[in-house]
Amino acid sequence: MEHTALDDIAVKALCEQADVSEATFFNYFGKKSELLDYFIQLWNLELTWHHHHTEAQGLDLLAASFTQVAQQFQKHPGVMAEIISHQTQQRSKPELPDIGRAERLQAFPKLANIETQEIEGLDRMWAHALQQAIDQGELPANTHLPTTIIGLATIFYGVPLALGQKKLAAIASIYRQQINIYLAGIKAASRH
Repeated sequence: MEHTALDDIAVKALCEQADVSEATFFNYFGKKSELLDYFIQLWNLELTWHHHHTEAQGLDLLAASFTQVAQQFQKHPGVMAEIISHQTQQRSKPELPDIGRAERLQAFPKLANIETQEIEGLDRMWAHALQQAIDQGELPANTHLPTTIIGLATIFYGVPLALGQKKLAAIASIYRQQINIYLAGIKAASRH
């Protein structure tokens, strides 16, 4: 998926690459697009683990989540573009698959206790970081979390779309700039 859209890849080719039969593939995934939901869940698992295993708090924790996202975009630009495309086509939030113990350990053998890590979505991780920022005085007490999270999601999806795959080397710094502008606006708005 790094160089070819998922829609253009035959299930047979995916199965050959993963060394599984088509029957096995369809036992696990009802349709090809569910493979992206699986990647999303693996990615959420890794992000959640890092979110809970860092000393960063508040706005630093929020920034750390965007740094991790930027690294994934740089390492896997094609897969990340497919995920964004897939999510924009969803009419509702998809039900993401469970990731079993063995799959977790195989995917992330160096992450301690990954097999027991609860998986959180970005919105939940951001809410946690934002609440810490409010509690620590980094953000105004009247910061409305749901609205702020929508703005962060706009940055999350908008920056890579605006940059395009050829300019992703700058994604981490652009994320930082956009978040700083956004948070400055939240702080300024609270004074009025």
